[in-house]
Amino acid sequence: MSQTVPEQMLAEFHQIEEQMGTPEVLSSPDKLRALGRRYSELGRVVRVYLAWVEARDDLSEAKEIVDLGGEDGALFADELPGLEKRFAELSEELKNVLIPRDPDDSRDVILEVKAGEGGDESALFAGDLLRMYQRFAENKGWQTQMLSANESDLGGYKVVQLAIKSPHPPEDPADGVWAHLKYEAGVHRVQRVPVTESQGRIHTSAAGVLVFPEVDDPGEVELDPNDLRIDVYRSSGPGGQSVNTTDSAVRITHVPTGIVVSMQDEKSQHKNRDAAMRVLRARLLAAKQEEAAAEEAAHRRSQVRTVDRSERIRTYNYPENRISDHRTGYKAYNLETVLGGELGPVIDSARELDERERMERAGE
Repeated sequence: MSQTVPEQMLAEFHQIEEQMGTPEVLSSPDKLRALGRRYSELGRVVRVYLAWVEARDDLSEAKEIVDLGGEDGALFADELPGLEKRFAELSEELKNVLIPRDPDDSRDVILEVKAGEGGDESALFAGDLLRMYQRFAENKGWQTQMLSANESDLGGYKVVQLAIKSPHPPEDPADGVWAHLKYEAGVHRVQRVPVTESQGRIHTSAAGVLVFPEVDDPGEVELDPNDLRIDVYRSSGPGGQSVNTTDSAVRITHVPTGIVVSMQDEKSQHKNRDAAMRVLRARLLAAKQEEAAAEEAAHRRSQVRTVDRSERIRTYNYPENRISDHRTGYKAYNLETVLGGELGPVIDSARELDERERMERAGE
C-alpha cells in the first residue's frame, strides 16, 4: 500500500532528523542550515498530521464504544460532538498546511537597493529604504550585514547590498526572512520636496529593490571555475577618488550568464571575493527560479511579482504622510512609522493576498 503525502513527509522528517545528527552534517554549518530549513518546513506539516491521526483514532474508538451501547456508550456519546469538531478542525488545518508553499520561505536574503529616476534625491531615498529594512530586521530579531555600498555625494546610496539573516531556522517557514521580504522586490516611488529644491516643489523619484534568496549550501549552485572571470582593482569612493592603495576590490563575471558582481568595501581581497561569491550564487539561484517560473504557466502570481523588477509596487507620499501598496490596495497614513521599521501591516497585506490566491487555486 503506497504512502500518503503526509506519511511521505513524516518519513522524510525522520530521515533528516537522523542526518542532522551525523558527524558529516554537524561539521558543516552550510549543510546543517540547509537541512534545518527543510526540517522546519516538514515539521509544520508533521505536527498537524500527528494531531490529526490522534483525533481520527480517538473519534473512531469513541464511535465503536457508542455502537456497543451500555454505560460506556452513553458516556462517550456525550463526548462525540467535541471529538467530531476537533477532527473536522484538524482535517481543515491539515488540508491548508499541505497546500504547496514557496520552498524558499525559510531562506535568508540578499537585498539590494538601487537609486533610479531622480538623481541625488533618488539616492537619498535609497538610503531611507535601506534604513527602513535595517530597522524592520532589527524588530524581527534578524541579523544584517552590509555587503557593499556605493554612496552618493549627498550621503545617499547609488546602490547598496545588505544580507539579512535569521539567527536560527524558523520553526514555521512563514516566519522566514524570504517569506516576508520577497514581496519588497520592485520599484518604490517617493513623492516629497527634495533637499535640493529651493522652490518647495514636490518631486517624484524612484528606487529599485531587488531581493534574492541566499544559498544555504554552496553546493546548491554549481560553479565551474572556468566559467568565472575574476578581476581585481583598487577600490574608489564618491567622485572616483581612490580609497585604498592595494588591489583589494574584486569583480566576478559569470561568463555563461553575463552576471557581474563587484565588491570593494572590505580592505581584504579575500573578504571581497567571498562576499561577491555569496551575491553571485544568490543571483544565479534567482535566475534559475525565474527561468522555471517562466516555464510553469500555473506559477504563483506573487512570485512573478517578486521577479518583475519593472513593476511599481509602492508609493511613499511625504506631504500626506501616506503609504500605498499598488498590488494589494493597502493604504495608511503613518509613513514615518513605516520608514521607522514598522513594515508588518504593509507586508501582511501582500502575504494575505498571496494566501487567498493560493487557497483558491488549491480548491479548483
